[in-house]
Amino acid sequence: MPPLAGLQHSGSAQFYNAHSAIYAVLPPPYGARMTKQLLLGQTLGFSGNPLTGDWADAVQFDSAGGVLIDGAQIVAVGNGAALKAAHADAVVTDYGDAVISAGFVDAHMHYPQTGIIASWGKQLIDWLNTYTFPEEARFGDPAYAAMVADRTLDLSLAHGTTTLTSFCTIHPESVDAFFNAAAARNMAVVAGKTCMDRNAPDNLRDAAQSAYDDSKALLEKWHGTGRAQYAITPRFSPTSTPDQLAALGALWAEHPDCLMQTHLSEQHPEITWVKDLFPDARDYLDTYEAFGLLGAKGLYGHAIHLEPREIDRLAEVGAAVIHCPTSNTFIGSGLFDLMGLARAGLQIGLATDTGGGSSFSMLRTMAAAYEIGQLRGVALHPAQLMWLATEGSAQTLHMNGQIGSLNAGAIADITVLDLASTAAISQRFDKANDIWDALFPTIMMGDDRAIADVWIAGQRLTPR
Repeated sequence: MPPLAGLQHSGSAQFYNAHSAIYAVLPPPYGARMTKQLLLGQTLGFSGNPLTGDWADAVQFDSAGGVLIDGAQIVAVGNGAALKAAHADAVVTDYGDAVISAGFVDAHMHYPQTGIIASWGKQLIDWLNTYTFPEEARFGDPAYAAMVADRTLDLSLAHGTTTLTSFCTIHPESVDAFFNAAAARNMAVVAGKTCMDRNAPDNLRDAAQSAYDDSKALLEKWHGTGRAQYAITPRFSPTSTPDQLAALGALWAEHPDCLMQTHLSEQHPEITWVKDLFPDARDYLDTYEAFGLLGAKGLYGHAIHLEPREIDRLAEVGAAVIHCPTSNTFIGSGLFDLMGLARAGLQIGLATDTGGGSSFSMLRTMAAAYEIGQLRGVALHPAQLMWLATEGSAQTLHMNGQIGSLNAGAIADITVLDLASTAAISQRFDKANDIWDALFPTIMMGDDRAIADVWIAGQRLTPR
């Protein structure tokens, strides 16, 4: 495949210093007041869902492509030479044989857990009590919350992730810190105050009424402000009383345009615990459904050990389940049935689940999804993995066509992948026969060194 030859790549950390970077978003080229941008390279986008049909029918790939950006928006994607000829006034950035993709969309993570990522040796309940809750107790300090929010967003951007969907803590300060940090970077994000009024330390409990009041005030402050979207956020059924779940269900009914995010059927001991706490519930999902917390804009993280009724109800209402593969293996939760749930009609997103997940990288997350698929007898194609990390996750957030998309009309949140970023990947890249053979080693072995560039809303990121 001749277009793959001779990729010029710059090695590690092209625009990011992991110890000190704070991103600035400057009008390209680096402060000049130019509006129209043309990015040249190998373009990869989608016109459909590659999980529900032939993946090849859903792919839009051009080995000599171009992406035309006007202001914050993609206005054309097509042959690079033709776009260059038609738009001679555009500022050109030529990425050679690098792949130009929509920015990655992380559909479920916990920014307050950044500091405890890769903590050793615990399953879910022990992990929460040992690592998570002590760290989350610090987020009532606005300065600490702001520092971690900055760090999380910069680490995510360094790995090519342009949108995060995050749980915060019970502290309103943690929500403000996250949304403020995202606004400073002009990032599209989803987040909400995590609500817990039982089975948590005293300093991490709110109450049914305060959860409602705080969530409502934060929702009214942030939802739809700039690129921010609010998600009503009960952590999971074991840490919310029926009164709190009912209060949050009522809030969602009052604001149905918001998302709702929580956890569902992550581990067997957790499911047993839920049965003990809600003896009248038909299943785990019913502990949400009974209180108005099941709907089309619901995001249900993990969803590994689902009952047939739960699968049917999730599909019936159009809800989304979020696959968190590095977390599911790291904490020993189980093997998510991606293709089975896709065939059942469920919306599926992909997520790092930082810090239960062990990486900020959506490339590593795609690799883990591939490995779990193999253990279930399915070899996911690179096109399917890339779709999950971009358009698929955007669909679960009801932001498809706006983010996660390399199509005209979308916001120009873009990630550029160097397909030969390390010596190990480069030597495999040199033997590639087609784009998928070239892309797959980066999915399986790539990290932040594979991120050649990132654009947010039509502006190129540069270190401040």
